[in-house]
Amino acid sequence: MLPPGFYAGTFPDSAVGTVHRAPGDYPSGQEGDVLMVESTVIGIPCPGLNGGPMFRHSEAFSFQVATDDQAETDRLWNAIVSNGGQESVCGWYRDPWGLSWQITPRALTAAIADPDRAAARRAFEAMMQMSKIDIAAIEAARRG
Repeated sequence: MLPPGFYAGTFPDSAVGTVHRAPGDYPSGQEGDVLMVESTVIGIPCPGLNGGPMFRHSEAFSFQVATDDQAETDRLWNAIVSNGGQESVCGWYRDPWGLSWQITPRALTAAIADPDRAAARRAFEAMMQMSKIDIAAIEAARRG
């Protein structure tokens, strides 16, 4: 289950809402266990269900967070990675609870959408070599 308190303290426009607990024992748990948490993560309503070990997260769903600068990119990336997350490629990582995230600087989005296809390709190729996105390196690649 998602740790909504961690996300609410890390990402803007996030909050923990109602916590629903089991009113009695059940086959895979007991009275008082958290069954569901109503929360908002980066402005998206996210009901977190306690599916137990049978239901795992996959990269078929991920959060994408657009950042304005390197400081914001670093803060969000480091908040997850330094708490047990696992780096991936191209701005992706998986948090300690199995949820995939993309920390995507707006500068990267602009660079790979550049109408100058050669500039876009250089920025894209630079991104493909990165884990956490380095905005200065993306902009340098875009300029050639």
